[in-house]
Amino acid sequence: MASKVTPLSGFQEWLPAQRIVEQRFTDTLREVFELHGFASIRTRAVEPVDRLGGQGEDADKEIYGVRRLAATDEDGEPGMGLHFDLTVPFARYVLENAGHLTFPFRRYQIQPAWRGERPQRLRYREFVQADIDIVDSGDLPFHYEVEIPLVVADAFSRLPVGEFRIHVNNRKIPEGFYRGLGIDDVTTVLRIVDKLDKLPPEAVRERLLADAGLSAEQADQCLALATVRTDDTGFVDQVRALGVSHPTLDEGLDQLAQVMAAAAEHAPGLLLADLMIARGLDYYTGTVYEIRLFDAPEGTPSIGGGGRYDALASDGKRTFPGVGISIGISRLLGLLVGEQGLVADRETPVAVLVAVNDEDSRAESMRIAAALRRRGVPTLVSPKAARFGKQIQFADRRGIPYVWFPGAGEAGGDAVKDIRSGEQVDADRDAWSPPAEDLTAALVTPEA
Repeated sequence: MASKVTPLSGFQEWLPAQRIVEQRFTDTLREVFELHGFASIRTRAVEPVDRLGGQGEDADKEIYGVRRLAATDEDGEPGMGLHFDLTVPFARYVLENAGHLTFPFRRYQIQPAWRGERPQRLRYREFVQADIDIVDSGDLPFHYEVEIPLVVADAFSRLPVGEFRIHVNNRKIPEGFYRGLGIDDVTTVLRIVDKLDKLPPEAVRERLLADAGLSAEQADQCLALATVRTDDTGFVDQVRALGVSHPTLDEGLDQLAQVMAAAAEHAPGLLLADLMIARGLDYYTGTVYEIRLFDAPEGTPSIGGGGRYDALASDGKRTFPGVGISIGISRLLGLLVGEQGLVADRETPVAVLVAVNDEDSRAESMRIAAALRRRGVPTLVSPKAARFGKQIQFADRRGIPYVWFPGAGEAGGDAVKDIRSGEQVDADRDAWSPPAEDLTAALVTPEA
């Protein structure tokens, strides 16, 4: 009996030509990460709820609990939840495997995560992230905080993402600034200020007054700090002009100035010092990042972020500080594919369709396909020995650029036809290859 399928919101499922785009992105990220010396790991989907919880105001609300349908309260199963990011599982992974890892350990991970938030534009219940982290034992040199955004710049330079910038701050700046204002509950203020990309300043100010108990002057100073934004080290003077002092603030300003100066040398224009950036998760302790696209519509959330964490992983004897950044592949593709129409120019990886003259000669067509595949040419044998016009139509509908005709060349050899231009040439299965640009699908955006 047929039943109606009810779509589930908050989950991405792509058509084949769109899925090729997703694979191209993940393959490119993997290649760049490995070029920069990062090793791949994969962690389990679930973690104990007590490990996942307490990482921020929203994290506790958004954890999907996991339990067997047949479980009873008497089973005593430990509370498990699906991980909402890849950093918390990675911290656990480092602790469990510290004796087998060589530090500093450079890891990349491309894997799904889950959040039980209300689905909305570019915010999903299930999403794929690509993370890189550098973790050391005891102490993590500061220069890695400069290196991490440079890796992202290298990856994005190879992908059709358009212009982008990495907004950067240091958590010690707002923390020291707030303490200099006499604010004790720094965590609550950080979480509220982090909502400036979702709420208007007046709404954030009201929450600072009501939820954090700040005075009007303190709230105004917090908002003034969040408006500071420069593409060089000029933010230092702007913060000083606000008249607040604290040793933690001094340390944060100095560290962020070093990051900006180093990035200006290696990747001019890549970083923007943006003191509104706070990152809502509590484990960040130093530099924090958010990746934003220039051409994204107003209201588009960041498509990646991360930062430094000094105490996320500790076994009581050793502490493993780290710094990392996460690229939201699902969010990025939701914008580029779902909204802007980025797509592959074919719905299959196949570059060549081998025609079948008649069913008695199908074995020969299969031998031709095998010869092409041995040399790395994605090839498909026609499913039916139909008229050649029908077989060409089969290829055209799928975006396959070439059709191979056994025995159609001179002296009984083979021929291959570019069905886009109509050009047909003699071809040797053991020598012919399509041009490099036709070997894989191209990514294209439909013209407006």
